[in-house]
Amino acid sequence: MVKSKIADVKNMGEHYCGTISAGLFIKAFAEDLPWIHLDIAGTAWVDKPVFEHQAVGATGAGVATLYDMLRGAGRRHEKSD
Repeated sequence: MVKSKIADVKNMGEHYCGTISAGLFIKAFAEDLPWIHLDIAGTAWVDKPVFEHQAVGATGAGVATLYDMLRGAGRRHEKSD
């Protein structure tokens, strides 16, 4: 989806596959490094709350996921020392 006839890689896939093409775009430059792509475009902001726990504004989507992932990685690292 990110192959290009004129560039090394293009940043837009076909048929509005934005989430996966964004991930593939990052992968093209990450080489052998670990990487992550969080697609928060649709959940990053709330104009009109839908659920009781929501407020107008930024949602912090993905923050808890990253925190838990990094916290778990730290615990695994401590056990291996």
